[in-house]
Amino acid sequence: MPAYSFEALDSQGHIRRGTLDADSPKAARSLLRAQALVPLEVEALSPGAEAGAAPTLSQRLFTRPVFNATELSVWTRQLAGLVGSGLPLERALTALSDEADDERQRHLVAALRAEVNAGSTFARALAQHPREFSDIYCAVIGAGESSGGLGEVLDSLADDLEQRQQLRAKLIGAALYPAIVTVIAIVIVLFLVGYVVPQVANVFAGTKRALPFLTVLMLGVSDLVRNYGWAMLIALFLIAIGARAALARPRFREKFDAAWLRLPIVGKLARGYNAARFAGTLAMLAGAGVPILRALQAAAETLNNRALRADALDALVLVREGAPLASALAQKKRFPGLLSMFARLGEQTGQLPLMLQRAATQLGTEVQRRAMQLATILEPLLIVGMGLMVMLIVLAVLQPIIELNKFVK
Repeated sequence: MPAYSFEALDSQGHIRRGTLDADSPKAARSLLRAQALVPLEVEALSPGAEAGAAPTLSQRLFTRPVFNATELSVWTRQLAGLVGSGLPLERALTALSDEADDERQRHLVAALRAEVNAGSTFARALAQHPREFSDIYCAVIGAGESSGGLGEVLDSLADDLEQRQQLRAKLIGAALYPAIVTVIAIVIVLFLVGYVVPQVANVFAGTKRALPFLTVLMLGVSDLVRNYGWAMLIALFLIAIGARAALARPRFREKFDAAWLRLPIVGKLARGYNAARFAGTLAMLAGAGVPILRALQAAAETLNNRALRADALDALVLVREGAPLASALAQKKRFPGLLSMFARLGEQTGQLPLMLQRAATQLGTEVQRRAMQLATILEPLLIVGMGLMVMLIVLAVLQPIIELNKFVK
């Protein structure tokens, strides 16, 4: 039974908005009149109109997803609580639709409810909205429906989303202060070089004395910034576009990501972050009852680093040929040894999901520690670097004044 959004007047003349299920728009208006409402507008929420379709360019650029990462984890937790308490899925979706503050969320949940009421599985209904629900999300839900433990699977899915969001938030928080300091330093230096230093040149333009080397150097930098600043910005923009186009090529991206992993500090961070994400996703899928080959395929797709993704797919081939998961991962040296060690323990004890989740937790903790340590080191270094740049500019300004003062004396 399809879902419809409506706008109607009640007996007091107030406008009411919501959603309802009906066989046709005419039946929807009849239901509204039966509730003493005057229908003003009734529109179908056709969930299958864009089933499986990728979002268009205008949708990606000008419309945001209905659920962001935080809202999706909260919504999943709420649904897990309702389903886990014994409420049927249709009634749980109805409750979430009625309680949704955002109109787009209300329409989306109503469309999901309509699909479920029409006989579709919940996973298939979610798959019709690929922009909102990833393939992994749908796969976990499908495994939960097949095993009859949808509430437990939703709980574990909400835990995974929350842990991933916390890890990402901590990494962003660790990088935020150094980024702000860097931007402020660049703005201050450009202001001093582009405005303050030329004023000094104008003051000493009438004198026949030679300017100090540092002042001449700063004047050269100032002329470069003032005369060719826009050209430099355009060049940087073109370089960024060229780099983006090059990274869109799979072979170049894989080589670049492999080189990125070999960097001393950020390489370890990238390797740990991707390995934690891979292990967490694999643990969640395996715990939900997804076959290991399908779970490996889905977990590999979550890796941002193409080199690690290629290694994960190679490990998938080895597992398909009969190799244990631990030995397949151990052959790929880009993955941390901790991951293969916990996988081996899980295979030996028959608790693979639990051990993979422990590996994900330990790797995530290590990434957070390294990120905070790096941020702690970068903060004073950036401040000292900014102070040195400002000191050089101030010296370039003061040296002619000091020499002129000596000459007058």
